[in-house]
Amino acid sequence: MKRIAVMGLGNFGTALARNWILAGHDVRGWTVEQEVYDSISSEGNNEKYLSDVSLSGMEVSMDPTKIISGAEIVVLALPSGVVLSVVDDLLPHLTDHQILLDLAKGLAPGEEMISDVIEAKLQAAGLKCGLCVMMGPTIAPELARGVFTTALITSKKLILAEEIAEHLTTSTLRLSAATDSLGAEYWGAFKNVIALACGVVDGLKQDGRGGDNLKAAVFTSGYREAVKLLPELGADPETAFSAAGIGDLFVTATSPHGRNREMGERLGLGQTLAAAERDMVMVSEGVRAARLFRKLFASKAIAAPFVDAVCALLDEGTTIEEFIDKVVA
Repeated sequence: MKRIAVMGLGNFGTALARNWILAGHDVRGWTVEQEVYDSISSEGNNEKYLSDVSLSGMEVSMDPTKIISGAEIVVLALPSGVVLSVVDDLLPHLTDHQILLDLAKGLAPGEEMISDVIEAKLQAAGLKCGLCVMMGPTIAPELARGVFTTALITSKKLILAEEIAEHLTTSTLRLSAATDSLGAEYWGAFKNVIALACGVVDGLKQDGRGGDNLKAAVFTSGYREAVKLLPELGADPETAFSAAGIGDLFVTATSPHGRNREMGERLGLGQTLAAAERDMVMVSEGVRAARLFRKLFASKAIAAPFVDAVCALLDEGTTIEEFIDKVVA
């Protein structure tokens, strides 16, 4: 049994907490949302995100220091836009023997990987905490109800990744270990851009302009660009064929639960980006990832037409018809 602190109780954090509770671990959860805290405290479930999932027996708090105290594994189940600020808050309260598991996908401001920034913050604070990254096709509602799920745990130290994968694997969540944290994070971010583009096609189905043929073309175009360009950024080419690569991309681009696919669908239906972001309960990471990848590729003089087309749709007033024409060129 491990003592696990889950920092962030959105869909994914809640689903993981449920799995580890059932596996017999001592799980504690932290949330910044009052309604989530109240719901779990009084009803034993997370009414906002996964209302039908029991979290009975899990200690929950809005005080992060209380939750990480004594925890062996600290799971950062947080959006990429806030994870680093939470790490800053945790640093004075972490100890050397704790292991951080980062679930945030992709690029931090300044074009660095999120895990690299976390590692630098740990070193600057004089901490020797272990750091791992988890990526893979993990649609939260399915994971929560016990649908068999696979994912990848990566670390620069293979022995650490293997240890965490072994400890956190359950009867329905199978984790494997690898060392390509860079590639896993790049894929974890880039697949959100592709999923957003595929979602646009789903939105076009309503009036007959979209369909599975077109979605396959968009999917292929995005995957081809990722396979070609991510190794130029340092990713291991083999990661493209792992759970963190094609596995995560497939489920994110096709599942009705995928929030990035949903964002694209809203755009395809004619909703503005501002309205879609306002109406969605969960954060669409694909919007931020597209902008960051465009900046990163431009800084290295790497042509990335798929990413450029997505950003043009998001920020430059490109029409849906122009977007489709560019993205499948």
